[in-house]
Amino acid sequence: MSWSAEAARVKDLADIRGVRSNPLIGYGIVVGLQGTGDSSSSLFANRSLAGLLAKLGIVIRADDLNVSNVAAVMVTADLPPFARVGEAIDITVSSIGDAKSLQGATLLATPLLAVDGEVYGLAQGPLTIGGFTLSGGAGDSVQQNHPTVGRIPRGAIVEREVGYEIEGQETVQLILHEKDFTTAARMADALNRTFNQPLAKARDAGTIDVVLPTEAQTDPVPFLAKVQETQVAPGRSAAVVLNERTGTVVMGADVEIAPVAIAHGNLSIAVSKRTEVSQAEPLARKGGTVVFQNDEIVVQEQGSKLVVVQGVTIGELVSSLNAIGVTPRDLIAILQAVKAAGALQGDLRII
Repeated sequence: MSWSAEAARVKDLADIRGVRSNPLIGYGIVVGLQGTGDSSSSLFANRSLAGLLAKLGIVIRADDLNVSNVAAVMVTADLPPFARVGEAIDITVSSIGDAKSLQGATLLATPLLAVDGEVYGLAQGPLTIGGFTLSGGAGDSVQQNHPTVGRIPRGAIVEREVGYEIEGQETVQLILHEKDFTTAARMADALNRTFNQPLAKARDAGTIDVVLPTEAQTDPVPFLAKVQETQVAPGRSAAVVLNERTGTVVMGADVEIAPVAIAHGNLSIAVSKRTEVSQAEPLARKGGTVVFQNDEIVVQEQGSKLVVVQGVTIGELVSSLNAIGVTPRDLIAILQAVKAAGALQGDLRII
């Protein structure tokens, strides 16, 4: 069997069912801003700061606070699979008030919760935003990147683990990133050839069941490592993706074009008005000076070429269109017309 698609590892095409990250979220405040925090009209920071101070023995009403170096933020993170207590993970901090910048901020201790409401991490530390914003006295300002979102590398400590044990399981399931019957069948066949026994079976277009040998059930890591390193030639769909907003065109190499003729040209019409004056003949008894508008219409059509495309790939089509001066946005319109004519052998996706 010969496959034209390039081979990829199983780990690049599929995930092991159950081995996944879990999103975490928390609400906190950052301090240390240089007058760029939430304003008094934003109640998040003032109320949160008053509550925090009360826990520290300082009782003050939120309405009496008027600080500009504090901002309320949402903290998000992904708890990776097999994360252990005490492990550090990255976090993202985003302003939810009207703070102008989080530059120089320090996040105070913030618990991170999962969907079950339990605390799985504790975040704290100084932010890095990779940008800045500067304002002048005349109202002008300069901004680089996005100053109200920052990150803290290894800014949270795992406080609780998500239980998942591979040891002792008799089977595992591989979940394909892109559902495709061809890829699923090839992956099962490749695994069976790798281990020289029928261990894998494609259940559907997105799931492959893999039986662990008896010796691998007590020590599954080497077996699963070999599974993930197995080479598979995925079945790639013939598709052309168009983004009309940006003029981006992405085409798969497997897309083919049936015989079709393509013409490309631009028609421009310019209408101009010129003021002219008409005077009577010398010594004429009748007539006088008359001012009138003289309209002039100019029609221009750029030279166009008729290109016959027959039995070629999408790459060869693009080369032909480039030869007649087609821009990316023109290419989008042409490909849509080619698809409507039934000559594009593939899926046309507009995003």
